Amino acid sequence: MDWWELFAAFVLGVVEGLTEFAPVSSTGHMIIVDDWLFKTKEMFSPEVANTFKIVIQFGSILAVVVLMWERFMTMLGLKKVTGEQASQPRLKLTQVIVGILPFGILGFIFEDFIDTYLFSTQTVVIGLVLGAFLMIAADLLAPRVKKVETVDQVTYKQALTIGLVQCLAMWPGFSRSGSTISAGVLLGLSHRAAADFTFIMAVPIIGGASFLSLVKSWDAITADVIPFFVVGFISAFLVALVSIRFFLRLINRIKLIPLAIYRIVLAAVIYFVFL
Repeated sequence: MDWWELFAAFVLGVVEGLTEFAPVSSTGHMIIVDDWLFKTKEMFSPEVANTFKIVIQFGSILAVVVLMWERFMTMLGLKKVTGEQASQPRLKLTQVIVGILPFGILGFIFEDFIDTYLFSTQTVVIGLVLGAFLMIAADLLAPRVKKVETVDQVTYKQALTIGLVQCLAMWPGFSRSGSTISAGVLLGLSHRAAADFTFIMAVPIIGGASFLSLVKSWDAITADVIPFFVVGFISAFLVALVSIRFFLRLINRIKLIPLAIYRIVLAAVIYFVFL
């Protein structure tokens, strides 16, 4: 592999790590960085390029698992909570399942339709703008007094409602994080609690979908492209570790409107450059 291909893998991994969990649409950023600058579908076959994007998503998901390892172990019953914490409410695995169930069911039903008809630059631009409007509405209409300050206070009804709104993210560019955080804020969750719940749900949703896609595309991973995949995976993982920590510390302070404005600017750039 030449240096340009490895550089492309590194940069795309960085973009994935920065944007996968922020409500700014990783798909929109990939259109700009990959389709305009690197064109990996021309470097390799389209199958290899698409499989690469699945692999770097695993890097981002691994970062969430590492950062929230103790919480996942507790939810799975592999670590006991003792002392004063044992009497406090804790987010349950069943609540996470309730949250991911609508997306999983509809995603399974409409997977072929989405892949065939919705993955285009035009639909991503529409998704970016509509998702931005939802984020602005969430900040403007959210209850002033937050009923849920931490993710452990999320109820089953709130989990289900957030899960239903999450289905909007099946439209490319809408952003899964943007839809779920907005829904949570509208339901009275703090921005941090909504973000935490979003990241926890991301592990089974993105991890499961990526695993199934990777199994289907396994033949694309050959010895000559492994360095390309490894560089992208590592850069996505390391950058996601930093960006997730930074975002979780920042979200209660800046809220959603600045990120929504950024999405609208991004949509305008994609529209005027690529359409």
